[in-house]
Amino acid sequence: MINFATVYNVFIRDFHKQKKRITLTLLALGWGTISIMLLLGFGEGLHTQLSINQKGMGDEISILWGGQTTIPFKGLGKGRHIHLFKEDPAYLKKRIPELRYIAGEYHRWGAAVKYGDKILSEHINGIAPEFEMMRAHIPMMGGRMINELDMQLKRRVAFLGDGFKERLFGDEDPIGKQIFINGMPFMVIGVMQEKMQMSSYSGSDEDKVSIPATTFQTVFGDRYLDNIVYQPWDVDNMKSVERQVYEAMGVRYKFDPNDERALQIWDTAEGAREFNNMLTGINIFLGFIGSLTLLIAGVGVANIMYVSIKERTREIGIKMAVGARRSYILFQFLIEALLITFFGGLGGMSISYILTEAFKRIPIESEVLDFMGRPTISLEIGLIVVSILGIMGIISGLFPAMKAASVNPVESLRHE
Repeated sequence: MINFATVYNVFIRDFHKQKKRITLTLLALGWGTISIMLLLGFGEGLHTQLSINQKGMGDEISILWGGQTTIPFKGLGKGRHIHLFKEDPAYLKKRIPELRYIAGEYHRWGAAVKYGDKILSEHINGIAPEFEMMRAHIPMMGGRMINELDMQLKRRVAFLGDGFKERLFGDEDPIGKQIFINGMPFMVIGVMQEKMQMSSYSGSDEDKVSIPATTFQTVFGDRYLDNIVYQPWDVDNMKSVERQVYEAMGVRYKFDPNDERALQIWDTAEGAREFNNMLTGINIFLGFIGSLTLLIAGVGVANIMYVSIKERTREIGIKMAVGARRSYILFQFLIEALLITFFGGLGGMSISYILTEAFKRIPIESEVLDFMGRPTISLEIGLIVVSILGIMGIISGLFPAMKAASVNPVESLRHE
């Protein structure tokens, strides 16, 4: 049976004999570990931040626009424009039980918004309460989003994007204040929480003024919805729901449900999956680059073990002559290789953690952080690095250990 205390003592003895070689190998292992952990940490931070930013427009939603038919259907020619009406969201909600939220949306650019002596030309949005959850229209403390009563009573209330609030009100609290949109008074009921929005279909939400869709239709008289936003209960049903939308709208507006040009649907969940796959690929690439650095250190471990075996040939022969099994010799040198890898890797992991924590405390412009994020050493990264170190330690020590176990006791006793 292997005595681990003896193995450790032998390791310490060899360290004193080969102090310079083992120290350089430990430094190489530490540097390799730092490289792979920092690369994976920055990749993880980027992945996390971009995943958050990606949800700024909404999580697992689809945006629906009207299109133009390209296939004749039941005596009707192609080229007909399919418009969206305010009744369509309720119709689709009734026909498709898999829908969790659905609401229509109006847009108007260039509306005059006035507060005090300041007048801005802005984007006015007509939305429903469902946008709070679907489109991440989360209000700041002290305010609220548009609700069902606002819709039913067609109230003249406004929910402001945080960027627009800064331009119109500056540091002043806008809640309860009155603004004028094209000369009509509206009361500000809330301001959107600041968020990072990587994509959009009608401009950044921070620059919009949102009012109830019913109020918008009354004030501006728009006949058609500009688009419809929906979110299914289960993201895995996105394609099934999309097919049902084509079928239901095909029945309502008399077009072939296989005519993909009759409607336009942007499935953001599919785009998110492709984006996440790309980020995962980047993380794998960064891990591969770091692993190559660690591989060089692994070669150093193997060299140290080969040198140690050569210098201890006589010792190995004596052990085998007095009854030590080859398996004992094999495991002794394998464990020594793992000890070198362990100490080098532990040092590198400790330094990596300290560096990432220090980096988090460096003041960096928020715009950079909103995009790049901060490096993160997660449990998963730790387990990956430990696994790589373990495999590398075993491989680096296995071949030298096999050579040690194959030593001929008689010949080794003659070794000087």
